[in-house]
This record gives sequence, structure tokens and C-alpha cells, in this order.
Amino acid sequence: MVTLIRGGEVFAPEPLGRKDILLAGGAIEAVTEPGRIRIDGLEVETVDAAGKSVLPGLIDPHVHILGGGGEGGPATRAPEIRVEDIIASGVTTVIGCLGTDGVTRHMTSLLAKARALEIEGVSAFIYSGSYEIPIRTLTGSVSSDLIVIDKVVGAGEIAVSDHRSSQPTFDEVARLAAECRVGGMLGGKAGVLHLHLGNGRRRLEFLFRLVRETEIPMTQVVPTHVNRNPQLFEQGLEWAAGGGSIDLTVGPDPVPPDPEVSLEDCIAGFRGMGLPFTRMMASSDSNGSLPVFDESGRLVRLTIATEKDLFRKFGDILRKGLLPLETAVRVFSTNAADFYKLGKKGRVEAGRDADIVIVDGDLGLSDVFARGRWMMAGGRLLAHGTFSA
Repeated sequence: MVTLIRGGEVFAPEPLGRKDILLAGGAIEAVTEPGRIRIDGLEVETVDAAGKSVLPGLIDPHVHILGGGGEGGPATRAPEIRVEDIIASGVTTVIGCLGTDGVTRHMTSLLAKARALEIEGVSAFIYSGSYEIPIRTLTGSVSSDLIVIDKVVGAGEIAVSDHRSSQPTFDEVARLAAECRVGGMLGGKAGVLHLHLGNGRRRLEFLFRLVRETEIPMTQVVPTHVNRNPQLFEQGLEWAAGGGSIDLTVGPDPVPPDPEVSLEDCIAGFRGMGLPFTRMMASSDSNGSLPVFDESGRLVRLTIATEKDLFRKFGDILRKGLLPLETAVRVFSTNAADFYKLGKKGRVEAGRDADIVIVDGDLGLSDVFARGRWMMAGGRLLAHGTFSA
């Protein structure tokens, strides 16, 4: 299908002003001044984006696409994500992970789910592994997964500083980071080690040691959930100040006594230290469980994370004037595309995948294109999973 998006204000993420965008064959073919594109002899779907903003599709780098959880027993395993939930949140690319449970959920199922989401219209990548070390893989090692499995971009989410982790040693984490680096180099991938951070008192100790004691660069490792509590976030700021990137979990707005640091406060922390927002990413942890444990480690409450929070928070920070639109696009899309080396994602420019989001003047989600497929039109969801009614 050939589609022409006319007259929208394009943020690529850089503000380009009013442009026309031509989509064909799943890619962006041209971004030009309004009225310059003429097509004869082909049927063209035209979208009027006048008065609206045109952005790259959002990228969620931490999603439990198979469902997560299980900390309260088999009945607490969260359900798989649906393509409808992804598109309705303005997301066109996800990176899937296993989480706590690497037994009843496994790598072959994770890969199959990623391929299913691709067939249903969105782009999906995965991490090798779950919370634990030794790591669970598809081919016998992380490096070979990175080299021979197209969907694998790194290892994760490996848990540290958490009572649910396998309590890995520093040497085990360092060896895994090294394997990610070499496997990524040989496979032409990012080879990222994606580390889950819990409430443990060691916090980012292993990451700082990795930089001090090895030759692994900071860009090979990213800590996620670093806004879990104020002390952890302070170390996250220190990590970013040294040149690293952090992944912030965007979920329900924290309510005291919940110690989680809100995205708004995270933005203020970055700004207060003069840190570049290119080192901040946001993810939803969607379809993972949100367990609450007491001081003895007993599960006292369990809810589920949702993809919807990602777009909701994207709109919140814009309505509050906390970030300009082009910076918000970086935090919710472009930075992840760059960090994970998703070369055709995260930008509105010729040659990139036709992953496009159009928002109206009130920051409502109007239209979504995923690899050129029209998945939402005028706020109406067109995307449907294979077994959706």
C-alpha cells in the first residue's frame, strides 16, 4: 500500500515543520515540503495530518510479551500481551523479556511470541535469559544467540540487588557482559546486558565495578527500574553522569508510601544535574507483575503493569511542559532505537521503517502506522490479533 501523510508538523525527532510523508513497501520513501509529491498511476491512501504532530512510533524496550509474574504461584502468572494493547499505546516496536519465571515460560516461546507479533503488524525483538544466571538461551550461549537469532538484541532482564535474583557474583555478571559485547560485535547487534534492579542495598555496585575493573564500556549495560526508590535513582543519576544510559519504568503514578520516583521527578533530577536526555529511556514493564513484598519478603499485593501507561505518561509530561516534544520523542523512541541499534527505527526520515504516530492538538492518539500498515485511523483501532473477536 502507498500512503501519503499530508501537512503534519513533523518531529523526526528534530522539529522539521509542516511536511508531506510518503510511505511505500513498509518504509518511509520521502519527507518533503507540502505539495511536492505527485503520484500517477497508483492507488494512494491519503491522510490529512494538518494541525497534528507526526512522530516516530514509540519504542518500549522492556515488555513481558509472554506475560510475567508468578511470584504468588501459578494463578498469578500474567497474561500475554495483545497487539491491540501495543498499538493503542502508540507503540510500534517492543523488546520482550521473560522476567522472574524462566521455567514455565521459556526462550522458544518468547521467540515464537515475538514472531507472532511481527505477523500481526508490530516489530518485536527479545533478550536472551530471565532473572537468573546461568542464563537461559536458545542456542546454548548468549553470544551464539546474538550471532544466529535475528530477534535477539542482548541478554536480560538479569536480576541483581533483588531477593528474587539468583544472587550472581560480580565475576558472573562481568563474564556475561563480556559475552554480550563480543556476541554483539560478531552479530552486528547492540549486545546489551539489560539488568533488572531490585530494592537490594547493593544497588548499582556491580555496574560501577564493571567500569572500574574491566574494559567493558558503559554503553554495553543498561540498568532498568532505576526509579524504584530514591536511593537507587540517585545512583542512576551518577551512572548517567558518567556516560551511561538508564531505563525508567513508567507505571501507575506512585502514591505514598510507595517509594518509586515518578518520571516527573526523574526529569527534574536530570535537569538539575545538567544531564543530556539522550541518556534516558522509558519502558512500561507491560504484562509483568507489580508485586509488593513486606520486610520479611512475603508477597502482600500483586497487580499487573500495562502498556497504556507509556503513552499516558508521554502525554502527561508534555501537558505539564516538562519536556519539549522533540525531547519527549527521544526519551520514548529515538534513544532506545540508538542504544539498541535498531537502525531503521526511531526517526522520521527516508529509508527508515514506516513506523509513524500522529497525535492531535490535545495530544490524543489519532493514527498509527507500523511498517506502513495503517493500524489506527482517526482514533479507531484497526489492528486485531489472530484470535481477536
